[in-house]
Amino acid sequence: MDLLDPMTQQDLEIERQRRLRAAQRVVIKLGTSVVTGTGGEICADRIEPLVRSIAALKKANRQVVLVSSGAVGLGAARLGLHQSRLKDVVVRQACAAVGQSLLMHAYEQLFRVHDVKIAQVLLTEDDFTNFRRYTTLRRTMEKLLKLGVLPIINENDTVSTAELEYAQSSVASGQERVFGDNDRLAALVVSKLEADALILLTNVDGLLLHKPNARNNVDGDEEAAMPIPLVEEVTDELKTIAEGPSAGGRGGMLTKLEAAQIAMQAGGVCVIANGMKPEILDRLFAGEQIGTTFMSTSRMAGKRRWITFAASVRGRVIVNDGARAAILGGKASLLASGVMRVEQQFAPQDVVSIADCDGREFARGIINCASEVAAGLIDETSQQPMGNRSRVLVTRDNLVLSEQR
Repeated sequence: MDLLDPMTQQDLEIERQRRLRAAQRVVIKLGTSVVTGTGGEICADRIEPLVRSIAALKKANRQVVLVSSGAVGLGAARLGLHQSRLKDVVVRQACAAVGQSLLMHAYEQLFRVHDVKIAQVLLTEDDFTNFRRYTTLRRTMEKLLKLGVLPIINENDTVSTAELEYAQSSVASGQERVFGDNDRLAALVVSKLEADALILLTNVDGLLLHKPNARNNVDGDEEAAMPIPLVEEVTDELKTIAEGPSAGGRGGMLTKLEAAQIAMQAGGVCVIANGMKPEILDRLFAGEQIGTTFMSTSRMAGKRRWITFAASVRGRVIVNDGARAAILGGKASLLASGVMRVEQQFAPQDVVSIADCDGREFARGIINCASEVAAGLIDETSQQPMGNRSRVLVTRDNLVLSEQR
């Protein structure tokens, strides 16, 4: 990776400190490894100091949203189920149903000590893929924050399988998931609420340049695994450094990089840090350099972020060369006359992939009509050269080009 010149590096560090110290709306995500102990129980020794720090942030007039994992592990421990049983999706859903109440009960007791009122917010894919529900979620969250309440968010695992299904199931189905872990969920919340900062607390010190003991150090020295302090862009090189899923949770370092990328696109700053370190939140928001900070100076508009990150792609339209050139080269909308065929079923206002004749996606957009209506319009224009060419399938302001994502 290219090194920044000292002056640029110094300026970025000053900006990093400024953003974290000034952050007024923050989203904090606690990973399973932070929330629970080795037996699946709530780890009070780790959670109590974090609760105290969150309460202090709120007393300093900062708005905080907490995204917490751990429900499945807590439920499995209460039911006495071995880890191997959790490969079954229905078993994991049952564990989530049991564990979610345990998780919220623990948080209620811990935050009550600091006079912090909490609210449970359970989300599913539809809360992000449906634009109307997406907007309703924003209004609800804004009201909770205005009332001084701490929203505690998790995916509604009991009715949603997006997080619980293993990766091979998603690959086999060909269905693109909105969020498959709480890292991405937390980032989407940052995007929707236009939060200033996303803090991902896990059991490692950040994005590490090398895995512990990667150089076969006989003394087990972990100095080779130093965290990258500051990232301006999530590149393919960084993704190769990222590790796979952790043993207890569903996410891993790669999902945290994807979450950081979403937060950066939303104009926020993201930090991946070790939630097991003392006073980690106090130190972070005081501007101390801990973990890996992701920071960008660019920002993507709200609807464009929704199309890019928060919406599942429901189908695909294949367009001709003329339509592709018009979309990429100007401010053209997608007309029915430019579409060769539609693939898969979709409904009005769904997000669809827009691909060229070779099937390469170059844009995404919100479709104005259902797949069967679009197919009918294509047949009509093919039979009548001067047919209904004015029918717009995707308007320009509902389009996002691939190179802009």
